[in-house]
Amino acid sequence: MKWFKSTVQFIIILSIPLLLVTTAIRLVLSPVFINLEYRMPGFPKDPYGFSTEDRLYWAQYSIDYLSGKISHDEFSGQVLPSGDPLFNHRELTHMLDVRMLTAQVLQVWWLILFLSVIILMLALRFRFSLEWLQAVKSGSILTISLILSILLYVALDFNRLFTQFHLIFFEGDSWLFLLTDNLIRLFPLRFWQDLFIFIGAANLISAFLLYFLSKKIQGKIKT
Repeated sequence: MKWFKSTVQFIIILSIPLLLVTTAIRLVLSPVFINLEYRMPGFPKDPYGFSTEDRLYWAQYSIDYLSGKISHDEFSGQVLPSGDPLFNHRELTHMLDVRMLTAQVLQVWWLILFLSVIILMLALRFRFSLEWLQAVKSGSILTISLILSILLYVALDFNRLFTQFHLIFFEGDSWLFLLTDNLIRLFPLRFWQDLFIFIGAANLISAFLLYFLSKKIQGKIKT
């Protein structure tokens, strides 16, 4: 039984950062983030004509596409009031790549959620709640350490981090666009920098809450 508990603890510790990160990503796919982001003080205006309302509309439409709510055929056929296509072929190809990556992230999110529930049930069934709580604390500390490192990287050299991220998840230079491309006009570099910070902050808050909550419950069980 000892090896079983140790294995479960190890799984919990590794799953906590993944669970919190994918949950934060799921949150930014909701209307909450973009409605805050485009109204942030100092957020760059589009020099080529998109209003805040235009950005909110087309950004949410794009996010719905990434979430699988809109088909690729419908998305690729969208045109602006001027009659120009919303995105060109290169942009559509990249968006399809991002859509596939998003689907994988959401699958991981559901899998970890399911796994977390199963492990919690096992902990209650076989009475190793204290070990489960200790693993949650350790996973929270691991999350805090990783997120602080990433946020420090964002503060020091976000451009390099952004480039490395795309080189890992996308082939070649398929993610590079002109400043006049609608994808950049809707989602400028400031958008992605704030998104990284938002995900990091959400993870830090969640990890601290998990740590102190598990510590408090652990203390009550011991007494």
